[in-house]
Amino acid sequence: MPVMSRRDFGRLAGGFGAALLAARAPAFARGAAKVVVVGGGAGGATTARLIKRAAPQLDVTLIESNPIYTFSSLSNLYLGGLRPLESLNHAYAGLHRSNVTVVQDTARDVDAAARVVRTAGGRTYRYDRLVLGPGVNIKYQSIQGYSRAAAEVMPHAYTSEAHGKRMLKRHLRAMRDGGTVLLAPPKGPYGCPPAPYERACMIAHYLKTRKPRSKLIILDAKKSIPEQAAFAAVFDRYYRNVVELHLSRDVEDLALLRVNPRTREIFTRSGRRLRPDVANIIPPQRAGVIAGRAGCTVGDWCPVTERFRSKTVKHVYVIGDACQAPELAKSAYAAHSQAGIVAEDIVADLAGKPRGEVHYESICWSVVAPGRALRIGTTFAAYDGRMKATQGSMSDPTESDEARRQNYAEALAWYARMSADMFGTPKSEPAHKAG
Repeated sequence: MPVMSRRDFGRLAGGFGAALLAARAPAFARGAAKVVVVGGGAGGATTARLIKRAAPQLDVTLIESNPIYTFSSLSNLYLGGLRPLESLNHAYAGLHRSNVTVVQDTARDVDAAARVVRTAGGRTYRYDRLVLGPGVNIKYQSIQGYSRAAAEVMPHAYTSEAHGKRMLKRHLRAMRDGGTVLLAPPKGPYGCPPAPYERACMIAHYLKTRKPRSKLIILDAKKSIPEQAAFAAVFDRYYRNVVELHLSRDVEDLALLRVNPRTREIFTRSGRRLRPDVANIIPPQRAGVIAGRAGCTVGDWCPVTERFRSKTVKHVYVIGDACQAPELAKSAYAAHSQAGIVAEDIVADLAGKPRGEVHYESICWSVVAPGRALRIGTTFAAYDGRMKATQGSMSDPTESDEARRQNYAEALAWYARMSADMFGTPKSEPAHKAG
């Protein structure tokens, strides 16, 4: 696979949705068709805005449970004490200004035959096309003893809900200097594969600067991790004697078997028993519940075509972490990129127009120290109905400080650009550091 240059990535990212948005609003064969989008995250909110901008005559409704969206991207910086969590909060006023109907409610059921979405509030919304961006749900039952209640003691902090991240930070602050933090990532698939190791770096930075006698243990269910050489170099350079990385082996499976939240004990499948002061348990995940109720899931995830149409239900698209696209890592960047493909396909489909070629990309930046980040990215194209990687790039373990500073700047610039695409206005950078 060819290696993609930083300039190429910047060109593609900067041109996001350009072809769709530059086109004249198409003429539709019938009246105002209805598009319903469930989930106001990186994929859903962007899709809703792009459709409405490209085809103002379409009736676009976004159903989202929360009035405020908190980005998981960059939230690890909050755990590291480098950014206030509030700086990642966004309201949906920009979508209102774009004439998207925003409904604060929870989608509870989908009648695919009648093309109707029902909400917890008792309302119904008819659709001609439905876009599901429900994100992931935590599989609490996959670890004996783990539950929503146990997550108060051993937080996963791995969804867009702010509560879990605040709870984990509260545990870190309360821990004695000299204590032990345990981070337990799952095998996968899960949202943003490098994210647990970015989190490890940020927690390690917090410990190094606030509780220097403490230690972070990564107890990993996998035999290898994303960008392993680069992260190993980072751990050695910045967090030597703070971070210990333990990977599963043929003779020792470090996946979690059970936990006891009352005693804070953790047991692995191979028999290890640990009792850390703080436990960050990240269980396996699955597509959001509404995707299953719509009939889109096969197993834990939703199989989709190269244009993110559901393979099991007509007139439904699944976007973001919930979809099953093995070649494409689950990430906010990927969901944001998919939104352009989905919006173009819906607008063209409803207007009876041809579609363009399918190209999209996925990039993950991992902040590893103040002002420093790693990056990994891949571009994709559709050939014969299948998604295939075409170009890629990945941080080298020996890359310079200047390269890592550029990676960090790119991550912030992407966040501002994505915020603008999702909500209409970019999020300004925080004026101060978080404690």
